[in-house]
Amino acid sequence: MNNPVNSLAVSLFSEILTVDQLARMNVAKALPKGMELSHFSVLNHLAHVGGEKTPAQLARTFHLTRGAMTNTLGKLEWAGWVHIRPDWEDARRKLVSISPTGIAARDAALAAITPVIAEVVEQIGAEKVRQALPVLREMRKRLLETDG
Repeated sequence: MNNPVNSLAVSLFSEILTVDQLARMNVAKALPKGMELSHFSVLNHLAHVGGEKTPAQLARTFHLTRGAMTNTLGKLEWAGWVHIRPDWEDARRKLVSISPTGIAARDAALAAITPVIAEVVEQIGAEKVRQALPVLREMRKRLLETDG
């Protein structure tokens, strides 16, 4: 562990994990009543990609089991935030899309969390954040490559 690169790697990942935990906690607190961070994540993804996705595709995107994604989708459907329909070409599959109510819920959540994350960026400084983004993106790409 005396290797400087190893020490740097451990420090970096320790900071990233701590930031992740704190960011999730602060964002979750700001979300509208009844919405969980996992709900917002799925709604935000569906709003960005548009169209329909299978539960398996969503599970892969979020690195979850299909069971965990099915559970989240069930809650989203119950709230009226997504539509789940059979795939007419393959009866074994279902297709998920965001509903107009889901778009409104996602927009409300985004409006609630934006001040929280914007305040952190403002405190750090936009230029510092801009400089950190390429490194974080490169790390994400490398980790996705090792994930398979």
